[in-house]
Amino acid sequence: MRILMIIPYVPSPIRVRSYQLLRHLAQRGHQITLICAEDGPDDEANLGTLRPLCTKIQVITIPRQARIAAYLRALVSDLPLQAAHCLVPAFIEAIKAEFRSGQHDVVHIEHLRAAEIARVAAAQVPTRPPMILDAVDSISLLFERAARSSPSLRARAMALLDLARTKHYEATCGQHVEHIIITSPEDAWALQTLRGMQLQGAPITVVPNGVDLTYFQPSEAERAPATIIFSGKMSYHANEAAARFLLDSIMPLVWTQRPDAQVILAGANPGPALRAYARNPQVTVTGFVPDLRTYLARATVAVAPMRYGVGVQNKVLEAMATATPVVTTRQTTVALTARPDHELLVADHAEHFAQAILKLLAEPPYAQTLGNAGRTYVEQAHNWAASAMLLETCYASV
Repeated sequence: MRILMIIPYVPSPIRVRSYQLLRHLAQRGHQITLICAEDGPDDEANLGTLRPLCTKIQVITIPRQARIAAYLRALVSDLPLQAAHCLVPAFIEAIKAEFRSGQHDVVHIEHLRAAEIARVAAAQVPTRPPMILDAVDSISLLFERAARSSPSLRARAMALLDLARTKHYEATCGQHVEHIIITSPEDAWALQTLRGMQLQGAPITVVPNGVDLTYFQPSEAERAPATIIFSGKMSYHANEAAARFLLDSIMPLVWTQRPDAQVILAGANPGPALRAYARNPQVTVTGFVPDLRTYLARATVAVAPMRYGVGVQNKVLEAMATATPVVTTRQTTVALTARPDHELLVADHAEHFAQAILKLLAEPPYAQTLGNAGRTYVEQAHNWAASAMLLETCYASV
């Protein structure tokens, strides 16, 4: 098929869903035209990886002033700020030109951030190809949970500011596309149950995230003793909340019994609050890491103490793929079919979470068995090739 992909950033191993789906679709012989927004200093390297996979790539530069203006216009309208993220004329005109070309069989739109530019462009041309929206997650569900549970006043305020508008937008987005895909059954349920949801002609299909099983593999290197890793983009408010829960509530309980335990926060853009934890010699805050596998290979335990969130937590899949035993909260497992106590450990309260960590530190054979079971689970349930095949079925349905 000839696929037009509209992505609000440059797909990359960090922007893993769009990157892996694009890569596997190209490997399966599809012709892909990519329109994406300039994203950061690593764009050129990432575009170098994408060029052999795509027939055409167009990168839209969105000046900071233009994005601020789009946000300000959204503030005085009923449009969510997320939907205004790429709402600039250059992006809309690029999409319209591709629609008019008649060279595409289907349009793949990723995220709420690209949904509005595609809708506006479609309204301004006489005909367009069928459109599929990859919502990825239910953003309104994320905002509800952030407003209720984030320790950050700023995150709670931003979530409340955009919650009602995001609910309305998600409730009506099915009117403008032929199909919606999303990462987890919980997020699909959230979209289905929004008030006024009208999804006639726009069914929802769960296309789960996978993990690159070739890139993330178990290491033969010996793991460091009593080393706990939490990974992810640290500027993301849900990750910051989880890191603070780990270091404020869980680790003090672990340190009472294992004062030798070390914590690694591995991920880009930690804010001042997280960087301050590095004053403790038992805590390392890495910032951006070029290769997460190095840190996962060293770790005794990987943790994801998420207080709130939506969708599939890639950090959990990546740790399991490296056979690193995982402890996480129940919220994280909603999007997975992994069995607690078989492929990972689940604990919600600080005391239970600390006990799970201590058990894995004290019993290396058990930790290894759990880690190996986690690897087997992701091999069977989170394969990007299988997700790409499911996506092809969605394309064919429109």
